[in-house]
Amino acid sequence: MKKTVKGKIYDTAEMSVVNKVAHGTYGDPAGYEEILYVSDDGLYFLYTNGGESSPYASEKLTKLSKVKAEEWK
Repeated sequence: MKKTVKGKIYDTAEMSVVNKVAHGTYGDPAGYEEILYVSDDGLYFLYTNGGESSPYASEKLTKLSKVKAEEWK
């Protein structure tokens, strides 16, 4: 997934995965995944995606502060 933040494009394919958590099973409408990424310049992003009944019914990439990323881990 690509997202533009302050004019710079961030692409999850080019970031490093810090941690990944899956809730439920594939195809479960309430299931979802959360993946914490860090970019080469030290910015943290949380990728979320899930089924239609999950908290993350659509794909999203959210920037996190380093403190919030540490709390999420």
